[in-house]
Amino acid sequence: MPFSNSEQISPIVYEVIRMQPKSILDVGCGGGLMCEPLARLGAKVTGIDADGSAIAVAKAHAAAQDLNIDYINAAAEDLVAQGKTFSSVLALEIIEHVSDPALFVELTTQLVQPNGTLIFSTLNRNWKSYALGIIAAERILNWVPKGTHDWKKFIKPSELARMLTSQGFVVQNVMGIAYHPLKGEFYLAPHDLDVNYFLVASRPAKR
Repeated sequence: MPFSNSEQISPIVYEVIRMQPKSILDVGCGGGLMCEPLARLGAKVTGIDADGSAIAVAKAHAAAQDLNIDYINAAAEDLVAQGKTFSSVLALEIIEHVSDPALFVELTTQLVQPNGTLIFSTLNRNWKSYALGIIAAERILNWVPKGTHDWKKFIKPSELARMLTSQGFVVQNVMGIAYHPLKGEFYLAPHDLDVNYFLVASRPAKR
């Protein structure tokens, strides 16, 4: 799980947030692993998840830390229906689990304000991601439960980029995430997109 240390692995996220601090949505926020450090940076953070139990845990933990985070038991389409938009939207380690990635991308793009930013993280689809993302992570190292991932649902950066450009977004940056076995840490690897990667895209201002 690349976000076991969100403060360490996500400088690309923090840089975007520093530039666009107004409002942030974390889609599939789980227990609030990313929401809390972003809130500590002074951002106005909303976290949504379809798992009500995860939202309950996130709310309790935020309250114990005295953090003001708006957690909602909802899916992306619920906020789209309400006309909600945000200056930055995060969709981290979630698109590889949805049944219709193209629809999910379409929904998340609708939640981004003009000049806003959308950040995905997910797994590439190749032999190396199968070896490390499934065999190593699930069956050897037990970082995540067995069966968490379906390799056929992994998405190549080029595929995700096409989905975003079809919605009028501009891809700004693609950066890999690699693991340092001696240090036991994940780190950003600009030229290694083989397994996990970030993709940052923006919605141009309306003309």
